[in-house]
Amino acid sequence: MTAVQRWRDELAAWAIDPAVLAAAPESPYGFPPGLFGSDRRPGRTVDAAREVAPSSVLDVGCGGGAASIPVGAPELLAVDSSEEMLERYRAAAGSTPVRTWCGRWPDVAEEVPPADVVVAADVAYNVPDVEAFVAALTAHARRRVVVELGDVHPWTSMGALWRHFHGQDRPAGPSAAQFGAVLAELGIAAESATEPRPDPWQDAPADVVLAFTRRRLCLPVDREPEVAEAMRRFRDDRPRTSTTYWWVGTAS
Repeated sequence: MTAVQRWRDELAAWAIDPAVLAAAPESPYGFPPGLFGSDRRPGRTVDAAREVAPSSVLDVGCGGGAASIPVGAPELLAVDSSEEMLERYRAAAGSTPVRTWCGRWPDVAEEVPPADVVVAADVAYNVPDVEAFVAALTAHARRRVVVELGDVHPWTSMGALWRHFHGQDRPAGPSAAQFGAVLAELGIAAESATEPRPDPWQDAPADVVLAFTRRRLCLPVDREPEVAEAMRRFRDDRPRTSTTYWWVGTAS
């Protein structure tokens, strides 16, 4: 099996049991915008972008802008599937000129011009077609592509909770190491660095984190007290590390 196919298959294994999903009162997908800010990004991601002194940075799956705004480039471009997140991004960028596109990457890639640096942080685990995703990133970067992802899939943090409420095991992969294998298979000579990863929700309101967790578990609001108790019992013991990969872009 190729690295690309393995990545696709392991992501597909995260599909929620149809019976559980049908009973969910709200969609378990997506993220509350309040959980994302423009800081707290692991340092190597921003450093890798700054090293080439970019005059422009394109942030794919920009969220609150933590992977691009601190770079300090004089022009920012941002893509996100949430218009609310793009509004927050523009506000966080302050006086820096920003152009934004609402949509999924690479679906909107043809609408977006190239930039000196393209960054994509905490996005790869949402991308089944990783080959097309990486190709579009590379084609849009004049100098460098920078991709960051947690060393393990973010949903693994809820494995014990899922077993507790639904009696089902969840997958473990893919991983940052597998993303590296994908890049190698695609002929991309990437450099990488792994470092401690700050908890992105450390400062988030407890009620927002609870509601997000309960929604991810496909449970109704009236079960939040049970979810809160289970969260105290089943601590998230994942490795708090992330890996940043960077390589040369091909845009002219």
